[in-house]
Amino acid sequence: MAKALDSFLEENLQQLKSQGLYNEIDVVEGANGPEIQINGKRLINLSSNNYLGLATNQELKEVAKRAIDQYGVGAGAVRTINGTLDLHDQLEAKIAEFKGTEAAISYQSGFNCNMAAISAVMGKDDCILSDQLNHASIIDGCRLSKAHIVAYTHSDMDDLRKKAREAVESGRYKKIMVITDGVFSMDGDLAKLPDIVEIAKEFDLITYVDDAHGSGVTGKGRGTVKHFGLEKDIDFQIGTLSKAIGVVGGYVAGKRKLIDWLKVRSRPFLFSTAVPPGDVAAIIAAINMLMDSNELTEKLWENGNYFKEGLKQLGFDIGNSETPITPCIIGEEKLTQRFSKRLLEEGVYAKAIVYPTVPRGTGRIRNMPTAGHSKAMLDKALSIFEKVGRELGVI
Repeated sequence: MAKALDSFLEENLQQLKSQGLYNEIDVVEGANGPEIQINGKRLINLSSNNYLGLATNQELKEVAKRAIDQYGVGAGAVRTINGTLDLHDQLEAKIAEFKGTEAAISYQSGFNCNMAAISAVMGKDDCILSDQLNHASIIDGCRLSKAHIVAYTHSDMDDLRKKAREAVESGRYKKIMVITDGVFSMDGDLAKLPDIVEIAKEFDLITYVDDAHGSGVTGKGRGTVKHFGLEKDIDFQIGTLSKAIGVVGGYVAGKRKLIDWLKVRSRPFLFSTAVPPGDVAAIIAAINMLMDSNELTEKLWENGNYFKEGLKQLGFDIGNSETPITPCIIGEEKLTQRFSKRLLEEGVYAKAIVYPTVPRGTGRIRNMPTAGHSKAMLDKALSIFEKVGRELGVI
């Protein structure tokens, strides 16, 4: 290893560890369900994004196996050569139906969606108004586009309107986009989409909503855009297929012209092998399940509300979440890491979330009760939170 690289890595790794910012990766031994096993220990799992429990659903596993038998384990090529299987067309038609749009395009991950879609439409002569708490993939997608990026204060509509007016009146930009998460993953709050649409209409802004944590969760499972009844008013609906849907990949849903453009100009679509057929078949089946019944989504909300109320009664700071995402805000980074470690020792797996994922001094345990948890599991987890909280002086 080059001396300069060795010195850089040693210095910076030690600095992260001393500040409580070094993230150790735990290996799950087996399936990622409501309970998991790590280092031989069985734990209640409150850190998964497997919101509806579909990642381990037996029906979806059987669907994937049958597709592998028919199509193989891989698509064999990028979509634009001969990697587009009939399954991919079926998936995109199903997503469009699910999201209430004219068309959709699928990608290999939700992160890829934001890298692809933003840079395919926005360029150096354009401006992007971005919520300051947007996901890292949105931030990276904006940077890749080379557009001028203006961050507006989180969910502050007065600030958004002010910055939209300034961008329009400057006369510098060909296009202006406003981009936001639908559900903010670390706090669980919803974007103010009706207000954003109103401002967008006033200033002719392109509207872009990344609903990775809303699809399958809000709007009776159809997402945050559906929750507000704005399917006809949002230009880009972005989502992941790896959280509530339980598999892997991502999508953009919108007007047919937009999807046609992304299929010829978005680089991850053009230069990455397509999502494997077993996964595609499982995704289609998962979406069909959500379109046929609200049972899993309702169970998710029931468990989320139950756990949230339990933490609140114990005296924890759970912020202002409007979704089943339940932050337990600890504050200082090292204390947050210690809290998470003690939970694990007592039988709960709930990871510490610290800077740079959240602002300094706002370290938290991000809890995600799922549709797969039983009340007994949640009660046990709450008793452990109480024990650790009192031990560490958090409550």
